[in-house]
Amino acid sequence: MVSSTTPADDALIAAARAAARNSYSPYSNFAVGAALRFADGSVATGANVENASYGLALCAETVAVGKAMADGIRGGLEKVAVTGPGDEVITPCGRCRQVLNELAQLGGTDPEVLCVAANEVRRVKLSELLPHAFGPANLA
Repeated sequence: MVSSTTPADDALIAAARAAARNSYSPYSNFAVGAALRFADGSVATGANVENASYGLALCAETVAVGKAMADGIRGGLEKVAVTGPGDEVITPCGRCRQVLNELAQLGGTDPEVLCVAANEVRRVKLSELLPHAFGPANLA
């Protein structure tokens, strides 16, 4: 699904693109940025951080969630923007979908994810990216 954006979406996308400029991606040269918007208007951003031991790399979405949690944000996730280089739309990887889901479930939300390319924005609900998700309620 390709769609137009609102001014609020444009600001979130701009925050994700700005975060991508801080990416540490010397191995893949694939800079990713993420921005999370919460119900209170706050925004947490993150960029991917690679490591010479490839399995230790951190995705932009995971970094953004970690920043939000470190700032005490535990709910109200409304929207996520994810940007990468080039003309192809990217979506959060499976691990990041799970990490985003955990934060979303803490506030009982199903955030919209803006998957952004140079000239395209694809909108999808997190529940569509991660159907039948495992979360805190599964541990009760």
